[in-house]
Amino acid sequence: MKLKLIASGVIVMSTLLAPAVFGQDSDTDRTHPRAFVKDSVITTKIKSKLAAQHLGTLAHIRVDTDKDGVVWLSGSAPSRDAAERAADIARSTEGVESVKNEVVVRRNE
Repeated sequence: MKLKLIASGVIVMSTLLAPAVFGQDSDTDRTHPRAFVKDSVITTKIKSKLAAQHLGTLAHIRVDTDKDGVVWLSGSAPSRDAAERAADIARSTEGVESVKNEVVVRRNE
């Protein structure tokens, strides 16, 4: 239980601090702050759910949410099942309108 909490905390903190450390993120539409916050919340929820699965392989999956609630998954997974599991997690998250799964299967990871 503590490990799950720590992993979720690390993901949330890295999501919040990454733009400050590495510059702006890919979401450049900040003309509507309410939409930007909503998108960030959706992305953070999905990343937390992926971390809670204890599947280290899901750590190679990147999550981005656009202003319309469309979630884009990219990166790599060791199997099609792992990639589909990530998409299912994203689809089940509140506020997600659709999921674009561009995760590539790489069995050597």
